[in-house]
Amino acid sequence: MLSSTESRFAVDAVCEAALVARRVQSELVTEALTKGDKSPVTVGDFAAQAIVARRLAESGMTVPLVGEESAADLRCESGAATLEQVTHFVRTIFPTATPAEVCDWIDCGAREPGDEYWTLDPIDGTKGFLRGDQYAVALALVQGGRVMVGALGCPELEKACEPNRGGVGTVLCAVRDGGAYWRDLDVSGCSPSCAWRRLQVSGVTDPAGTRMLRSVEKGHTNLGAIDHLANAMGVTAEPVGMDSQAKYAVLAAGGGEMLVRLLSEDRPNYREMVWDQAAGSIVIEEAGGRVTDLDGKPLDFAKGRTLAANRGVLATNGHLHDAALAALREIGA
Repeated sequence: MLSSTESRFAVDAVCEAALVARRVQSELVTEALTKGDKSPVTVGDFAAQAIVARRLAESGMTVPLVGEESAADLRCESGAATLEQVTHFVRTIFPTATPAEVCDWIDCGAREPGDEYWTLDPIDGTKGFLRGDQYAVALALVQGGRVMVGALGCPELEKACEPNRGGVGTVLCAVRDGGAYWRDLDVSGCSPSCAWRRLQVSGVTDPAGTRMLRSVEKGHTNLGAIDHLANAMGVTAEPVGMDSQAKYAVLAAGGGEMLVRLLSEDRPNYREMVWDQAAGSIVIEEAGGRVTDLDGKPLDFAKGRTLAANRGVLATNGHLHDAALAALREIGA
């Protein structure tokens, strides 16, 4: 099921970008890093997007890339030092890359989505990356507003659901109507001999047993409302704290039953970016789960760079979805 040109490209590109991100983390995230300094993740974001964009150009596919980053700041004098670092890491894959080429590759992601596009979050989980914890490289192919292929590279996640700093990591891939699978990220270079294993969500049906996957980063959702939601559902199981779309991998692998992106009280009109949800959503769906917005509507990826037609996100193992939607209505979320 993972033999199509698109799925092979997605896996190879995500593996390469994730391993470069790991290299950036190991070299730049040190104890000497001052609090609030996000420069390592900035370098990793740019390098990963440049690499994926270059690989997409080489693939012969004419589908555009919609990425999170723009090279505008790197082209300014104030961005020269960052560009030098980004180019250094890109050259670990493309030894002859020039700073100008790196900027051009990054800017391939600045396009507006059309009917068909790839969307990339080069490093999802800024705080996790800086703590040496969970982060993910997320790449997905969208056609007609639906995600058709999605891949996640999770360097600090083992067996798709076990946090393990410095371990072998996990790459996951899902194809619409073709299932979702995982294998080791393979630090030796993503050997094709690595066996793929099928992902399957958990079979928990009792809301009390719902393990809620919750962001460590408090600014990403409405924590108070999540507590109200858990109470409304009668949840007694301990939540699982985790950054990034690694949560989506864990849910798909049966390591949790629900995650929710509620609207923060100070940003009631916020809409999710397509790259924050595309890859993770298809991985969960193809593992047997269900993903909608807070009103129960399917996510619509045909409205530009945001999910403009959707409020928040609810993902579950499927068995608990209706109960979660009912609880959301009860608390007025």
